[in-house]
Formats: sequence, structure tokens, C-alpha cells
Amino acid sequence: MTVLERIKEVSKLRGYNLTKVNEMAHLGKNTIYSWKTKEPSHNNLQAVADVLGVSVDYLLGNTDEMHSNKKDENVPIDLDKVLSEEGMAMFDGQPLSDEYKKALLAMLKTMKGND
Repeated sequence: MTVLERIKEVSKLRGYNLTKVNEMAHLGKNTIYSWKTKEPSHNNLQAVADVLGVSVDYLLGNTDEMHSNKKDENVPIDLDKVLSEEGMAMFDGQPLSDEYKKALLAMLKTMKGND
């Protein structure tokens, strides 16, 4: 499997298309698509790996372990931010629709008000 194929596979799993991953990694227009014919720089590949939450080694095919090499994976997540902003939120391996995200956010805000 090529680097581009692995990126496509993980992107789909995360609910992103390649254009979105390219944008989130702050790469030039169609940079990821260009990797079909040329090798990516380490910095660009690291940026994509960070966006997708996997290691560069996984994208290169050196390992089948998808886990990121980052040490800060246990950093708390701000649910208000995750549920309020456009992007991916998942439950039980499935992406949450915008309607579900809004409903969860409303429920959390209501519960906070009942303290």
C-alpha cells in the first residue's frame, strides 16, 4: 500500500476527504494529491500524520500500528469546542451528525446549569 493509499484510508476512517486533510495540515493546494507521483517531505508527512492521529511510520508502511508517536495523547478534550466547531466527532466508531453534536452540546449546557 502506498503512502497516498494509507492517507486515503485513514482519512476516510476519520471522516475527512483529502482536500480537508490537506487544509488541516496547512499544506499547499493539492499537495497530498501530488504524492501520487512524488515523495512527500518529512515535515509535510508529519503534518498529515498529526492531523490523522497516526505515526509517520504507519503512513510509510513501516508498521501496521496506527497510533501516533505523540506523547500528549492524554490531554483533556474541550467538548464545548469539539461539539461547537465544524469537524469530526465520533461515537461508537461512527461520525456524529451536526444535529447530534448540537443536541449533545445543549444537553451538557443544561446539565451544567443544574449544578
